[in-house]
Amino acid sequence: MAVKKQSIQEPLKVAALERALSILQVFETEPAPVTLARLSEATGLYKSTILRLLGSFEGFGYIRRTSEGAYAPGPAAFRLGMAYKTSFHLDAAIDAALRQLVAEGTESASFHVLDGNRRLCTFRVNSGHSTLDTINVGDILPLDRGAAGKILRAFTDRADPGMDKIRRQGYAYSDGERDPSCAALAAPVFGLDHELIGAVSLSGPRERFTKKTIERMTKLLLEATGGLSQLAIEGARKKVPLGLPIASVR
Repeated sequence: MAVKKQSIQEPLKVAALERALSILQVFETEPAPVTLARLSEATGLYKSTILRLLGSFEGFGYIRRTSEGAYAPGPAAFRLGMAYKTSFHLDAAIDAALRQLVAEGTESASFHVLDGNRRLCTFRVNSGHSTLDTINVGDILPLDRGAAGKILRAFTDRADPGMDKIRRQGYAYSDGERDPSCAALAAPVFGLDHELIGAVSLSGPRERFTKKTIERMTKLLLEATGGLSQLAIEGARKKVPLGLPIASVR
């Protein structure tokens, strides 16, 4: 009898592992510490099942139990997050680019990467203005709202004709989409073979996004993302980690 081969498009899944990972996902959105009852409610798993899985997570340091008997992320989760952040090999350059943009008088600067059907803020530098939009490192934001979301969608799904204008001009603008009081500009950072790495965004109160400031910030933004893309491409060709300040390639 012929054995059906596993399709490349149908990845193998392990039910027990998926149950365990569903517990970790709760900590992405719930303020820690999280009670056992809340974990059960959020995942739909029995408390006895959760306790067994939490025991394994505690043993490896990904979850810790508080003195009140609730649960919070452990130090291993932090180490894994840092490993993810540095895997870009551009972490120092991205941080330098965002700081330089803010120093040049732009709005707050952030770097976003694709996270499934969402986007994740991995770097953030607040502007010196007294009023700011509220985005923090680690925030998970929608893909269908905001300039950074538009960029990630436009250069991930190139078959979407609704994103043709963004792909042609190389940047996106949003006004009141995610937050009615805020506006944003964003542009992509590419690696070798035009692979999308992420999006740099400039965001703040919409009243500061005048025609003049939009033109000025767009120019600075495209210079910064162009420099980061150049660093990423050069690093991929040389196969060495990158950490040069962005000013060195302008």
